[in-house]
Amino acid sequence: MSDCLFQRYRHHVLAAVRAMLPDVSEETLARVEVTPARDPSHGDMATNAALLLAKPARRKPADIATDLVAELEKVEGVARVAAAGPGFVNITLTPDVLRATLPAVLKAGEAYGESQSGAGVRVNVEYVSANPTGPMHVGHCRGAVVGDALANLMAKAGFDVTKEFYINDAGAQVKALAWAVYWRYLQALGTTVTEEAFDALTPTGLQYRGEYLIPVGEALVAQYGDNLAEPGANPAPELTWLDTVRDFAVAQMLLAIKDDLAALGVHQNVFTSEAQVLRDGVTDAAIDKLEKQGLLYEGVLEPPKGKLPDDWEEREQLLFRSTQFGDDVDRPMRKSDGTNTYFANDIGYHADKVARGAQMMVDVWGADHGGYVKRMKAAVRAVTNDAVPLEVVLCQIVHILRDGQPVKMSKRAGTFVTLRDLIDEVGKDAVRFTMLTRKSDAQMEFDLDLVVAQKRDNPVFYVQYAHARCRSVLRAAQEEGTYGAITPDALAAVPLDCLNSDAEMALVRRMAEWPRLVEAAALAREPHRVAFYLADLAGDFHALWNRGRDDASLRFLQPDAPAATRARLALVAATATVIRSGLAVMGVEPVEEMR
Repeated sequence: MSDCLFQRYRHHVLAAVRAMLPDVSEETLARVEVTPARDPSHGDMATNAALLLAKPARRKPADIATDLVAELEKVEGVARVAAAGPGFVNITLTPDVLRATLPAVLKAGEAYGESQSGAGVRVNVEYVSANPTGPMHVGHCRGAVVGDALANLMAKAGFDVTKEFYINDAGAQVKALAWAVYWRYLQALGTTVTEEAFDALTPTGLQYRGEYLIPVGEALVAQYGDNLAEPGANPAPELTWLDTVRDFAVAQMLLAIKDDLAALGVHQNVFTSEAQVLRDGVTDAAIDKLEKQGLLYEGVLEPPKGKLPDDWEEREQLLFRSTQFGDDVDRPMRKSDGTNTYFANDIGYHADKVARGAQMMVDVWGADHGGYVKRMKAAVRAVTNDAVPLEVVLCQIVHILRDGQPVKMSKRAGTFVTLRDLIDEVGKDAVRFTMLTRKSDAQMEFDLDLVVAQKRDNPVFYVQYAHARCRSVLRAAQEEGTYGAITPDALAAVPLDCLNSDAEMALVRRMAEWPRLVEAAALAREPHRVAFYLADLAGDFHALWNRGRDDASLRFLQPDAPAATRARLALVAATATVIRSGLAVMGVEPVEEMR
């Protein structure tokens, strides 16, 4: 576990507050923050304690700030404290306290930033969860990256994380997939039936026509020969082949999905089948529980507001009292044919997660499911008796651009850009990093030209270039062989007093923020903050590099000043380590050199 400088001085702030105001509640104290100062000229960190305490203490924020300044001036490692604005207190640390960040980074390695703020809470992070009916497409990509990075981030912050994929293999879409695969099977057998004629045979029309199903049909022939068809490769009755083809198709598509996810660097721990959850009776048990709690009733819903849908049917149906838990309306649990709604099945699935030990659930969904959030949270509250929270992270759509124009088509899929197309075009790391350069609920444009461009406004390149520069400095020092051992342990022990320029200290301060950033981003469920942080860290390093061009005394390797060189090598090695720590959270491989 890494020592977080901000947590350390937050403890000092809380101790000072308790000494000043012993009657202040722990609830109020829990809201006290110590954050990086917005303006480095004002100090290294700032606290909102005086503002928060003013009301419960019935004193002016400025008066509390004055007293707090007096208390904090006594704390070891504090160089200066000053009240500012309406009640903030700015804290400036001694250079030695800040410079101690470097040996801490070098000793911890890429584990720097890890904490126990998650307290080992068992969290189920579910993401992607696509219908197994076709290749992964760009719409799935953002949720896959956000979910995977969020899971990594929460694990680094001390949560016990399970990464999960929910296989939606029990609905009408999977049946439609089976018909589409059966058509490709008949084609592989050499059927003379036309596509139009077969389309007329299917219950809802031939929905999936992409070429990606051709090898699935051929694989079906390889395993079953012509046993699933009538003589002459004609269609057989549905009952004789549907279950076999559906199970085979889902298994084949799931293999393809896992292969695509692996190419993106996503490896989930658990794949849960909706059909299996239903077979195990978990959904029925959850519905029975809600019924025993008096939360189900037979009723008639009001028609939707606005234009009346053509398929609206005013009828009595089984409803869940969702409004008792913050939803806008009660929600149906049964369709007109007597089968479960998707909502009912999802209640069973979330109950299954809890039965497997989840103490918290985080679902990563597409933004088109935003209207589903309230009802699902209501159901989870009901079925878990408010014991297990559900959080939902929404991911907005991604627009793929080339030469400034939208890219819409894929030869393999027929109607969309596949995830594999995108990875093949720009590489896994560029895809993952770029998908995290915007908050997930903001729409984004993925510019194929920009993400491979070697220029500053490409954050992927900018951060990777910083790491490559760090590594080139360390290799050069190793090759010169005049600066002693360049190992992390050796550099962690060197004196650092000569690191005192503004650019060097700015880089040190930024590295000191990493443990706090990990904790804050994990608790906010916002992995994009890691990308922003790494861009800032890279910017600080590049700024120092450029300063060295103009000021020879700031250059990293100085044969005439071995002690200063070793201190700067410690700075460089620590910078590379923190970049790798951040890239690991994002699932991005650091590069040794730019080509």
